[in-house]
Amino acid sequence: MNVNGKHYRTIWLKQDDDSVVQIIDQRHLPHEFVIEDLETIEDVAAAIKDMHVRGAGLIGATAGYGMYIASLRAPKDDLTAFSAFMEESGKILKATRPTAVNLAWAVDRQHDAMAAGEMIKEKVSIAKKTAIDIANEDAESCRMIGEHGLSLIEKISQEKGDEPVNILTHCNAGWLAFVDHGSATAPIYAAHDKEINVHVWVDETRPRNQGARITAWELGQHGVPHTVIPDNVGGHLMQHGMVDIMITGTDRTTFTGDVGNKIGTYLKALAAKDNGVPFYVALPSSSFDWKIRDGVKEIPIEQRDATEVKYIKGLYNGKVIPVLLTPIDSPAANFAFDVTPSRLVTGLITERGICPANEKGVLSLFPEKKV
Repeated sequence: MNVNGKHYRTIWLKQDDDSVVQIIDQRHLPHEFVIEDLETIEDVAAAIKDMHVRGAGLIGATAGYGMYIASLRAPKDDLTAFSAFMEESGKILKATRPTAVNLAWAVDRQHDAMAAGEMIKEKVSIAKKTAIDIANEDAESCRMIGEHGLSLIEKISQEKGDEPVNILTHCNAGWLAFVDHGSATAPIYAAHDKEINVHVWVDETRPRNQGARITAWELGQHGVPHTVIPDNVGGHLMQHGMVDIMITGTDRTTFTGDVGNKIGTYLKALAAKDNGVPFYVALPSSSFDWKIRDGVKEIPIEQRDATEVKYIKGLYNGKVIPVLLTPIDSPAANFAFDVTPSRLVTGLITERGICPANEKGVLSLFPEKKV
């Protein structure tokens, strides 16, 4: 996607040094555009844990590149020592954030791929190729999500005529949450590029404000009309016919259709159900959990530091500074995700098509996953 007219992905190998991975450090957006170098497994782990990168697909791609970086730094004179280093590196990465299933998926994929190599040099080469493959597949899956989701927006546009299709989002499931295109935003970009009249209601998404900071920024970079709203406005808009469709992303969705996503998604889904607004979830297949059946009971919910709730960051006199919102001694809870039960989800938009949010629907698109 574009930044000031130039195409970027969210993660890539440095042009003149492929031992360094470069990322867009999203902590600085929208006020600064910062590219960060990742050179060690500790760099990668910190980037994931401290949300220099975030979003299911990008977390997975970053973990894939992290394993490649680890392979470059691992001992080269002893296969056992190399394998032990890689095993420990995988554990470090997996421990950074528990909810996004793409993280463990990418680490395990790297382990499985490298197992096919006999010599250390061969394993390093495999790790590099696998990291690039994970990133390329993520971008292509999101592009296909855009193609499939476009049909939903086209249909609404045909019914509304010249009026804009009003789409509500939550958090950031844009290209900044993946390698390119995004999941929830991919159909929006596809529609906008096809000159369909769209308008996006952008939830601010407290406490880290990924909607207000990041979704609004990337939509603006692409020229998509949008309006930032407080989190609690969505239900009001739906009651008054001002939302035609809601599309969100997910960090982990069960094969039975339960959706783990940024905190507040469940409340939006309830409002959508009450007002007859279609509620779709866009995801690449790497975000499915093929083992968990009951998302509410089984999806792990990350609890982050209370300071994210108590403080807010913003631009003041040319500098980004934190500001205390609460009484200094008041405790705060910071549940980062919630789970929307499948009964509230109209459908799932994947790289293979759109399906009902239930086991039968999901397995109809992914029959190879049937037990």
